[in-house]
Amino acid sequence: MPTIAAMPAYNEAKSIHDIVVDCKKYVDTVLVIDDGSSDNTAEVAESAGAYVVQHPKNMGYGAAIKSCFETARSLNAKRMVIIDSDGQHDPAEIPKLLKPLERGVDVVLGSRFIDGTSEGIPVYRKVGMKVLDLATNTVGGMNVTDSQCGFRAYGKKAIQNIRINSDSMSAGSEILMEIADNNLRYEEVQVNCSYDVEDSSTQNPVSHGVGVLIAILKDMEFRRPLYYFTLPGALMAGTGLFMGLKFLQEFYHGEPLSFGPTLLMMLLTILGMFMTFTGIILHAIARMMRRLEVA
Repeated sequence: MPTIAAMPAYNEAKSIHDIVVDCKKYVDTVLVIDDGSSDNTAEVAESAGAYVVQHPKNMGYGAAIKSCFETARSLNAKRMVIIDSDGQHDPAEIPKLLKPLERGVDVVLGSRFIDGTSEGIPVYRKVGMKVLDLATNTVGGMNVTDSQCGFRAYGKKAIQNIRINSDSMSAGSEILMEIADNNLRYEEVQVNCSYDVEDSSTQNPVSHGVGVLIAILKDMEFRRPLYYFTLPGALMAGTGLFMGLKFLQEFYHGEPLSFGPTLLMMLLTILGMFMTFTGIILHAIARMMRRLEVA
């Protein structure tokens, strides 16, 4: 069973050759997912000795990552490292990510923040990353320091169990949620990242970050309905009940009830209770669906 290095690639003809050659030093097979490139990325990757899978059109980062896992399963891969094809990650760090897999860890997550250093990362990106980390950790019930780093290693169990639905950049966060859902053992290791490489992506980093955050929050509806519905619902209902007790006390002492505040109290109580019970029901449904998937 081979160890493979897989990389999504879109218009990376300038960098892909050297990345493939460097990765081949540490793995048995280098897999390149050419996500509908308009340049000769596929040809350059093949000339460097990579196994290339081509998408007929540009389908997105998530679709490319999905193809990495599907191809790894078809190749019966024992271990897989996913690395960027633009040169941001250093292939020489691949052994560092593979080593914990030998101790029975299922997933090794590269992190740029374990040792507290984050030189070279723009401030606005750091803020955005921390917001996405918080959202991902809340939804996934995990505690990772760098949810958006794509430099990761996967063992056999993870390769077989992780299933990705998103075609967008939120796939990285979805994988973390899959790790939690499948009770996979994970570990973080410090990795370096270069930001002086040419970025072939046309997506604005701010809009990208907002898109990922929205996708994570949408996923919370299913994975964490108690957070998404029950918690805010309970707060709303509690506020409404508190207001109702206060108004009842004032009414008992002969003070008239104001129409506006009374209506607000009723709305908060009714809507809050509805959201609370909706979250509880969705939580029960989600648990049942996960049990059926496991069975």
